[in-house]
Amino acid sequence: MRDYDEVTAFLGEWGPFQRLIFFLLSASIIPNGFNGMSIVFLAGTPEHRCLVPHTVNLSSAWRNHSIPLETKDGRQVPQSCRRYRLATIANFSALGLEPGRDVDLEQLEQENCLDGWEYNKDVFLSTIVTEWDLVCKDDWKAPLTTSLFFVGVLMGSFISGQLSDRFGRKNVLFLTMGMQTGFSFLQLFSVNFEMFTVLFVLVGMGQISNYVAAFVLGMDIRLELRTEILSKSIRIIFATLGVCIFYAFGFMVLPLFAYFIRDWRMLLLALTVPGVLCGALWWFIPESPRWLISQGRVKEAEVIIRKAAKFNGIVAPSTIFDPSELQDLNSKKPQSHHIYDLVRTRNIRIITIMSIILWLTISVGYFGLSLDTPNLHGDIYVNCFLLAAVEVPAYVLAWLLLQHLPRRYSISAALFLGGSVLLFIQLVPSELFYLSTALVMVGKFGITSAYSMVYVYTAELYPTVVRNMGVGVSSTASRLGSILSPYFVYLGAYDRFLPYILMGSLTILTAILTLFFPESFGAPLPDTIDQMLRVKGIKQWQIQSQTRTQKDGGESPTVLKSTAF
Repeated sequence: MRDYDEVTAFLGEWGPFQRLIFFLLSASIIPNGFNGMSIVFLAGTPEHRCLVPHTVNLSSAWRNHSIPLETKDGRQVPQSCRRYRLATIANFSALGLEPGRDVDLEQLEQENCLDGWEYNKDVFLSTIVTEWDLVCKDDWKAPLTTSLFFVGVLMGSFISGQLSDRFGRKNVLFLTMGMQTGFSFLQLFSVNFEMFTVLFVLVGMGQISNYVAAFVLGMDIRLELRTEILSKSIRIIFATLGVCIFYAFGFMVLPLFAYFIRDWRMLLLALTVPGVLCGALWWFIPESPRWLISQGRVKEAEVIIRKAAKFNGIVAPSTIFDPSELQDLNSKKPQSHHIYDLVRTRNIRIITIMSIILWLTISVGYFGLSLDTPNLHGDIYVNCFLLAAVEVPAYVLAWLLLQHLPRRYSISAALFLGGSVLLFIQLVPSELFYLSTALVMVGKFGITSAYSMVYVYTAELYPTVVRNMGVGVSSTASRLGSILSPYFVYLGAYDRFLPYILMGSLTILTAILTLFFPESFGAPLPDTIDQMLRVKGIKQWQIQSQTRTQKDGGESPTVLKSTAF
């Protein structure tokens, strides 16, 4: 009996049909680059100071000195959240006293911004921060919005797979694209911070569900990370140069939109247009033939495959799916595996724990640096574009490294590069701010390369029977890292270098941890848990265990030898 892949092998792996669908599915990811990082501009916090109402009778001198000064980055700037007590300085003004000459300003009583704030409009005309005063005692709300967006991403990643299995890949893909675009549009009418945030959670759910649906659909049409089917070279290309490049393209276009549209509502409206245009892809992207067959809709699947064969210039056989083969195929029940299998043996348990740490740390670094754009010196729009553009060579480098060099050394080197430059930033003199920005770009380059490679590496480490589960658990850790990342950026309000110190230290520690992973380069993909490569340091434990077993008269366990040690 032949399986689905043998039946459809006549189509080839990379014909015109596959290339077209791959391009269209990747194009559907471009709006994800908009929505994923749009919060950088939607929730941008401009320079601000306490509002001093014009109704308060103050002389020009006292009005200019109504805000206390503080030292920031080596220069004196007005405080953002405090002002001198208006009643006091109004009295001094009425008496004709001069600030700094007749009155010691350092001895004056201060108060909070009781009348609101005035915001600098050189960069942003309006953001959700300026509209709802998310500053000072409420400055925690902006990073909370970003974190809750990633909570929506986490929830969407849990349900998207089940939805695709039940309702079809294509239906869920376009439903979630509509969800992402529709709720983004509804955010335009937000009347408060709470409404905006709830809708943003739903946008996050739609974004990841859209990505997963496109990923699964591409996988079924043999376009994506089909590790058991595709050849090694194609697998690596899809994992590193596929939808990642299109996501980066969307990320690069974001600051161009934001530069010309400085009002957050109009910017959000402009960012929903590409999502609407993606709706036209409905007539070009087919349903998954695999899913149709699993639902007993064989004729529909055959129509799609015959169209693909015609597009590829291939004559399809008269009978593609034999009814008896399909009946036998549907009657086969795969062996059931549970999440417990990821911690069942000592080796897979350690690999799972190490993978969780690896994914979480890389995610914190990637999203932390992406969201930290407003804190960089220089133009925010140029910096955002450069942080997005640097991802393209990072993906190319990841592809080259995965093609020719061992996995763990490649990922570890990329993480060492990213982490070390982030730690070095604090040593750069303040006047060399362009060098600091360049180091951040290099750090983003290294961490992005590692982020791209870790997908392939993790999939190669886990055996076929639990591969999707292992990658899924690791991906969940990545979502948790993205939820934490806004608060790493938030620490920059207290110390500009603190986020870089924390992210750099964690990245270097993870780079060291990566060296203890087994090496999968050149090794066949494991099918069972017993065939998994062994973690470095576990091998000696296994030899001792084997020796004890032999001394007890028991049967010697089978140990898969790895060329990594």
